[in-house]
Amino acid sequence: MHEFRSHTCGELRKEHVGEQVRLAGWIHNRRDHGGVLFIDLRDHYGITQIVIYPTVDFQYQVGHLSKETVVRFDGKVAYRSDENVNSKMPTGEVEVDANGYEVLGECANLPFTVFQEEEVPEDLRLKYRYLDLRRAKIHDNIILRSKIISHIREKMFELGFNEYQTPILTSSSPEGARDYLVPSRVHPGKFYALPQAPQQFKQLLMISGFDRYFQIAPCFRDEDARADRSPGEFYQLDLEMSFVTQDDVFNVVEEVMVSTFSTFSEKILNATPFPRIPYREAMLKYGSDKPDLRIPIEIKDVSDLFTDSQFKAFKSVVESGGVVRSIGVKKIADKPRSYFDKLVEYAQSIGSKGLAYLVWTPEKIKGPLAKFLNEEQVAAIAKANGVENGDVVFFIADVEKEAARIAGDLRAKLGKDLELIDNNRFEFCWIVDFPMFELDEETNKVIFSHNPFSMPQGGMKALEEKDPLDVLAYQYDIVCNGVELSSGAIRNHQPEIMYKAFDIAGYDKSVVDDKFPALINAFSYGAPPHGGIAPGVDRIVMLIAETSNIREVISFPMNQRAQDLLMNAPAEVTPEQLKELRIKHLPL
Repeated sequence: MHEFRSHTCGELRKEHVGEQVRLAGWIHNRRDHGGVLFIDLRDHYGITQIVIYPTVDFQYQVGHLSKETVVRFDGKVAYRSDENVNSKMPTGEVEVDANGYEVLGECANLPFTVFQEEEVPEDLRLKYRYLDLRRAKIHDNIILRSKIISHIREKMFELGFNEYQTPILTSSSPEGARDYLVPSRVHPGKFYALPQAPQQFKQLLMISGFDRYFQIAPCFRDEDARADRSPGEFYQLDLEMSFVTQDDVFNVVEEVMVSTFSTFSEKILNATPFPRIPYREAMLKYGSDKPDLRIPIEIKDVSDLFTDSQFKAFKSVVESGGVVRSIGVKKIADKPRSYFDKLVEYAQSIGSKGLAYLVWTPEKIKGPLAKFLNEEQVAAIAKANGVENGDVVFFIADVEKEAARIAGDLRAKLGKDLELIDNNRFEFCWIVDFPMFELDEETNKVIFSHNPFSMPQGGMKALEEKDPLDVLAYQYDIVCNGVELSSGAIRNHQPEIMYKAFDIAGYDKSVVDDKFPALINAFSYGAPPHGGIAPGVDRIVMLIAETSNIREVISFPMNQRAQDLLMNAPAEVTPEQLKELRIKHLPL
């Protein structure tokens, strides 16, 4: 028999009854029923019940072992009595009558329980992550992650893609988030950067003649943490394709998403092709470029209805170039006044100057705004929002960007608070037609709005003849249930168009040559039209695992302050290491 185990703790069934077996694992739980000791022994594969009767000479010793001690048990497989069968466990019809044991790894006092799974401060969980990973929910999440990545990889091969690896040590880019820099020992004063994404390398692979590339790629960005974004590093399904249109990229990604989500979840997926929503339409209807389409609420622009109204606050906003947005909500007119007061307070807490509203009841139309509007204006508002008796319309007035943000936030809150969201659905969509450029709020200068490597719609002609703020890009995001899974684009593969785009954004030709030498030079040697995208693996797993915290699906994440509490990183290094790298530490 094997030194440690003949079977795993998830393997034994009725057909094993009568066999002498050896199991090894952690003491998950312990119960003493009338002198008979029951041990739930757990390993990666499951749990098996071990029974130790008073007749064996080691019952006392085992009974005093702490939970999470690693033990090997020898024994004979037996049927459980009818009243002890556990139908919720795969091994629930059998147990092991122990006749021998050995402690393989003692467990000290636990900082928190593995079973039962109590609420524990996140920093404590991350400090003892190896214990946290033993807990059933997060252990299952990490297994799920492995299976999802394996499935994605198989699907990509099936679709004709090849997997290639790109460098981890590369050069710093002037665009995007902050880089993580790595000092060079052999080139004093110079630095590598960890890649924020394999963007340039995957484009270079297309120029090199590799037609369909993918990689489960690690990416590194010095960003602040959020619930759906881990600081430091993350993984993405990075892909690029040659001789493709935007539709070709969409078809591949939709097939991968449908296959993955339907394999690992029983939730309903919306049909393909996924809806394609222009960026400006999304910002108007949903107040966000990552809308949750499960919420049956749309935002309307009613600015024109207030140009001649007696409500001076809204009228002055419109006259100064701002907008008025309305949010119609069904069947909440019977809510108490306190409900509306709390919504007004919430709106003010997120930056709104207030929150006006109208309530449609069978008797009359009421609300703070009612006395300022005539019948014709009220009727127009009702028509714009599809209002019936029992409905309420809320109003936000501000500059366009702020009105969209506030209205989008309120839409999401209303959807959640009123339980309008169908949690049994995955609603995917594409956000398309992003503006190529935008105005910098501080300098009022034209800058890239998103990805500087995107192909402008209309090519060189659009850049030369259109107002830069009217130029759209072949740039797209895929969104699911309000979570942005990825941004992508059809790439700008023509040097002259790239130089012109960067010139509009305030970059001289020499800057392009200096910062992107490999890419711009490669374009002059015959570059195919190409495009791609990179859906975030962590976010895909997060959605399928039904958790709102991305750290719940990563084995060893950093905390929200970008600290690895388990390995004590970042940490100081020795003066000798700094000297070797020609680095001097300066006080802040």
